[in-house]
Amino acid sequence: MSTRFIRLHEVVQVTGLPKSTIYAFARKGLFPQPVKLSERASAWRSDELEQWIEARTKASRTEAAAAA
Repeated sequence: MSTRFIRLHEVVQVTGLPKSTIYAFARKGLFPQPVKLSERASAWRSDELEQWIEARTKASRTEAAAAA
């Protein structure tokens, strides 16, 4: 799959996280950093988002298995 830029509204839809959480996680290094496209536009790389989603899924399943 080719890498593409994903704007914030789509990142919110894909992750289910609110905008404020996305930016807070990015500041803390817990979420991929946005790429500055222009003075007023930022986006996220699709490949980095996919990696984050996979890592969160794996961590969640590991935590669930440890709690069982």
